[in-house]
Amino acid sequence: MSNYKATVTWKRETNDFNYETFDRTHQIEFGGGIKCQASSAPEYLGKANLVNPEELLASALASCHMLTFLAVASKSRLNVKSYSDQAVATLDKNAEGKLCVTKITLQPKVVFEGNEKVPFEKVQELHAKAHKHCFIANSISAKVAIEPLN
Repeated sequence: MSNYKATVTWKRETNDFNYETFDRTHQIEFGGGIKCQASSAPEYLGKANLVNPEELLASALASCHMLTFLAVASKSRLNVKSYSDQAVATLDKNAEGKLCVTKITLQPKVVFEGNEKVPFEKVQELHAKAHKHCFIANSISAKVAIEPLN
């Protein structure tokens, strides 16, 4: 078993605590010491220039999928030169009518080393295997769509 820490802190800087005006800016400190400022999404009165929880969830899934894909490709002796992804988290109501991230779409683009021509079907197979073994994908109930751009 492994544990991974993130510390979230927020402090009110004003006299009032009004829903429409309270500042949603907070700090997240990760186990390795990296800190970032975050807020709620602008639609929920947060700051657009700061990361929000929905983006963090999308990035966690995209990062985990990428790392798992790289491991699978490496074990398959396929040399990946670069990998990029445009992850999108969709916030909607679930079957119970509650707002939640119902879907995360990954759009990975993989470039293989040199003249290595990897068939699209093989790339899809690698993504399927990566998805099956991705820790974050196995931890969420949102639908995950993987739409490779290769």
